[in-house]
Amino acid sequence: MNPARSFPSPFRVLAMGLATLLAGCGGTDDHAGHDHGNDHGHDHKHEHRPPHGGTAVVLGREAFHLELVRTAETGLLTCYVLDGHMESFVRIPATSLALETTVSNQTSTVALLPVANAATGEKPGDTSQFEAKADWLKTTTNFSGRFPSLTVRGVSFTNVTFRFPEGNE
Repeated sequence: MNPARSFPSPFRVLAMGLATLLAGCGGTDDHAGHDHGNDHGHDHKHEHRPPHGGTAVVLGREAFHLELVRTAETGLLTCYVLDGHMESFVRIPATSLALETTVSNQTSTVALLPVANAATGEKPGDTSQFEAKADWLKTTTNFSGRFPSLTVRGVSFTNVTFRFPEGNE
């Protein structure tokens, strides 16, 4: 007996639809060879939603992402290191992340420092969250940014540029 024929028609349609959906975007975190900027045979808009509602900054060909969240009240900028789908946090051993910012033609460097989190066990040297405070972040809503260099899971990224709050996707 053919198992496909034992399913009532609505279930067969549902199973085929689910299989098509799962095949559409793949299920791996590694996007190093998956270029969303090119037409690759299927017609859909591939979007990633930052989990904290912040600004998405793609690293490489969507191998990883950064999410930048500005808290105006305190002048805090938080940077989360995330996987290619922006679903999972990625811990890195960095002692800080250098971020060059340009506001009104003035460039300065902000050092994002590692944040410990007792709930997740993250600590400096093994964390996915970095933060910096600056008074100008209390009032500045738009700026240009550049990460001169950072490494995630052994992959180095240089001159990663973006606009805040637009991002670079």
